[in-house]
Amino acid sequence: MAVIIETSIGDLTIDLYTEERPNCSKNFLKLCKIKYYNFSLFHCVQRNFIAQTGDPTGTGRGGESVYFSIYGEQARYFDMEKNPIIKHRRMGSISMVNNGSDMHGSQFFVTLGENLDSLDGRHTVFGFVSEGLDTLGKLSEVYCDREGRPYQDVRILHTVVLDDPFEDPRGLPIPDRSPSPTKEMLESGRLRIDEEIDGMKDKPKEEVDELIAQKEARARATILEMIGDIPDSEVKPPDNVLFVCKLNPVTSDEDLEVIFSRFGSILCCEVIRDQKTGDSLCYAFIEFENREDCETAYFKMDNVLIDDRRIHVDFSQSVSKVRWMGKGTGTGHFADGRDFRDKKKNAVDIYEDEPDELPWKLKEQKRGGKQYDLVFSDEEGDGKKSPSSRKRKQRPQSRSRSPDRREQPREQPSEGKRERRSRSRERERRERDSRENRDRENRDNRDRERERDRDREREKEKERERNRESDKFRDRRERDRRRSPERHQRSHRD
Repeated sequence: MAVIIETSIGDLTIDLYTEERPNCSKNFLKLCKIKYYNFSLFHCVQRNFIAQTGDPTGTGRGGESVYFSIYGEQARYFDMEKNPIIKHRRMGSISMVNNGSDMHGSQFFVTLGENLDSLDGRHTVFGFVSEGLDTLGKLSEVYCDREGRPYQDVRILHTVVLDDPFEDPRGLPIPDRSPSPTKEMLESGRLRIDEEIDGMKDKPKEEVDELIAQKEARARATILEMIGDIPDSEVKPPDNVLFVCKLNPVTSDEDLEVIFSRFGSILCCEVIRDQKTGDSLCYAFIEFENREDCETAYFKMDNVLIDDRRIHVDFSQSVSKVRWMGKGTGTGHFADGRDFRDKKKNAVDIYEDEPDELPWKLKEQKRGGKQYDLVFSDEEGDGKKSPSSRKRKQRPQSRSRSPDRREQPREQPSEGKRERRSRSRERERRERDSRENRDRENRDNRDRERERDRDREREKEKERERNRESDKFRDRRERDRRRSPERHQRSHRD
């Protein structure tokens, strides 16, 4: 016996266990026949577990059996069928929901996974999905809140009974046509089934691609922030720095600075070099005083021949000039047109009010550059001291001993203490010498053992070589012996 359930995401064809579960099958068929399930909401969907429906109120607390419309409140529910035992083994099993008292009404669920043993014995399996497993896959992937309620409505739109072996109860109200849904029935507080949630549908393809690229860039930036590669996901590189690559290894910082200086004032020009060997890595960073000069150099110098090499010029994506300013304060940039070596000009935003009190100094770098990949140290510079360093120097004075205590003579150790100390040192020395002798003997024994192993290997190799020579000699004699009768016979014939 089959029933077709048309949902907002696809159709499901259900076969019923009419012989094993006659009461559940009859109740389900008659409810489908009177269009009771039309516009019922899938109010609980749990991925790879179940999808529950059958409640006209959409709350999960309503629903009654088909006999309620005939016999009244006393027939709201009916007893569950426990025998024969049918388990939730297959994906797409249809089962009536237990109301907590081993009774059923109208609510049912369909399983979205296999071997759901936790449901066995608590709910009654009365059918399975024979067609429409792809629809179950879509149903399992819908987006839901923490309570399992889909953000966009998934409803049963229509039910079609293909075969009904049970007689209709007397007084069953069968409608002539499918009833229209009421406004209260369709109000779920979520997105309607016909509501479009794709905001990019009417946008051109170029704009959609740009939005997708922006989302991917933000996701990658967030990942880099999480692993600590950048201080903040919203960080942006400076717009007055050029990245130059495909350089000749012989090109130096001075050469690039002379070439690019015709476009404007240059604050820093650095060819990046290997930290150990000092060899050029064939790329450089050039920082201009203003952004307009940087843009002019970008348009004019790309693909220009320098030292027999076609260079490539692009805007720098390095954020090495960005520094973390502390929890809750975000990041800060060094101001444009400032030299790192001038601490008065390069005061970070948090020290702009008092630039002369900046307690930071640049560390010396092994690399030749002084502008990129720089770190700060809390060493004192130019004779100025930070408040923390002054506090550290004041602490030892507060903890010093009193003058009377310092003037007291130090107590000399007694003769017995000196003897015990000397005996202890002598015992430690003997133990140390003993350990060293044992270690030396062990090393000598291992060396001798390895030498004996090598001698045995050499003897075996010589023995194998002698055996190969003897085998060759034996084969040669055997071949000569076989050839001698043949030569004798040929000579006799001649």
